[in-house]
Amino acid sequence: MSTRAARDASDEVTVEPRPGRPDPDRGPCGTAPDKPLRADAARNRARLLDAAIAAFTDHGVDVPLEDVAKAAGVGIGTLYRHFPTRCDLVLAAYSSQVDAVEQRSIDLSQQLPPEEALHEWMRGFVDFYAVKMGMVNLLRQMMQGNPETFERTRARLLASAERVLTPAMEAGLVRSDATPQELVRALGGICLAATTPDGQETSRAVVDLVYDGLRYGAPATAGSPVNSPSVAPA
Repeated sequence: MSTRAARDASDEVTVEPRPGRPDPDRGPCGTAPDKPLRADAARNRARLLDAAIAAFTDHGVDVPLEDVAKAAGVGIGTLYRHFPTRCDLVLAAYSSQVDAVEQRSIDLSQQLPPEEALHEWMRGFVDFYAVKMGMVNLLRQMMQGNPETFERTRARLLASAERVLTPAMEAGLVRSDATPQELVRALGGICLAATTPDGQETSRAVVDLVYDGLRYGAPATAGSPVNSPSVAPA
């Protein structure tokens, strides 16, 4: 492996490679440090994740890691200290987006009426999937080697969907036969199918149609426009 030496832009520490240091584009995940971070290190990690999410969304998972470090305003050595391999960075970025989906379901359920919370959460899911699509090929490879991690991730997504779907169902605002599994599968399918440059806007428009479909036949919305049959002009 070629020698790597990078100067940390934030603390001016020169990082020399250790013998046996994993190649950032190879090696198993799970080698990133798992310990409490100082405030400055936590800020660097957060900036790296923000930069990685933007880069993976716009350019895919093969974007040069040096570009990610530069966008975060830190040296490449700082990136390697937090994320020794590319898949560590991808997994952390993906996990942070699952965290955001989960937190959004909590915030919306506390701030908005049930039907609005459900609708806004569904529309926000499009942003989560836009990030995932930039990582999808590597995520599939990682899933084969670490299925337990992705089972936990799926469980968190389903719990988030249930958190916003169940109150709307209990209030009679959406149909009672919908399930969190069906909702997540439908939203994922919508996002996967939107491959045009305006894919996110297209996805949101279709999400709005699915939301109207959830409301169709709901007890509390009987007689509303979404439940009224269309009448052709005479």
